[in-house]
Amino acid sequence: MNKTSCDISFDFTGRFLPPVFILVFIVGLAANGWGLKSLKLNWKKLGDINVFVLNLGLTDILYLLTLPFLMVYYCMGSKWIFGDTFCKITRFCFNLNLYGSIGFLTCISVYRYLAIVHPMRAMGRLTFTRSVAISIMVWLLVSVQSLPDMFYIKTWRFGNESGKCYETTSKRYVEDYLNYSLGWTLTGFCIPFLITLGCYGHMIVILCRKDTTDKVLKQRCLSLLVILIVLFCVCYIPYHVLKNLNLWARVLSKQRICYEWFNGVYIAHQISRGLVCLNSALNPLVYLHVHEDIPAQLRQLLQRACPMFSRPPSTNSGNVSMTEMTNLNGRV
Repeated sequence: MNKTSCDISFDFTGRFLPPVFILVFIVGLAANGWGLKSLKLNWKKLGDINVFVLNLGLTDILYLLTLPFLMVYYCMGSKWIFGDTFCKITRFCFNLNLYGSIGFLTCISVYRYLAIVHPMRAMGRLTFTRSVAISIMVWLLVSVQSLPDMFYIKTWRFGNESGKCYETTSKRYVEDYLNYSLGWTLTGFCIPFLITLGCYGHMIVILCRKDTTDKVLKQRCLSLLVILIVLFCVCYIPYHVLKNLNLWARVLSKQRICYEWFNGVYIAHQISRGLVCLNSALNPLVYLHVHEDIPAQLRQLLQRACPMFSRPPSTNSGNVSMTEMTNLNGRV
């Protein structure tokens, strides 16, 4: 139904996002800090895939450090007090985290695919130096993709009052930003998603066909596939769909064309913004599948944290557990 004015519940953002940001900041900082510390302690064992995991953690830390400023912003009723430059830096860090995470997850998928499906061809080619070079390329590509976003107007102020810090841009340039966002979604999300899906789809088919394939290897690949599916389906897909749909609604609203579904799209988009930042707390799950010592360390932490709920393992059983873990090291 067409209207001349659009009724949007903008107050929902201030009620919903701050608690999500607080939760993600605490959980994400602790999880990524622990994961990066584990990688540092095992630097000599750092493999080709772990280079991408290290960069994945760095993108998360970079974004998490900006969350306190966004908490203040939304708690103050969407009033930005930190200046136009820092607003752009904050949004730039979010984009680096989002598309950097997608890029490094894609690299992990491709490397895992080559090592399992084409082991002979990949032998001697998946080197540490090459992984570092590819990581630098990912950072550069993501930065180049995110750079145009910095040139759009990000802040708005009325008189001497503190103004907004736009996630996208002001109403004046929303048409241009929609076109930019659609191209960005294609190159920064859709193509990497299809590559990741193709790699793991073919990988699972190969592993299921080979009866001699190591069961631990198959289980780890399936587990990592599930994690990636959760990340894309919960964090990335809803955000990109609803972001572009919300931009389209803003374009129509600017043309004084309004529909009842505009408010629903806006609220759904704000929920997707909360979900997409969860990737900074969920990405550390990848550590469990690409580093050989972290599962054992996690079990030790759980045993220390819950001494009253479980008996300490005997010396023999502990030796057996460590032996089994040692035998499994290096298989994946």
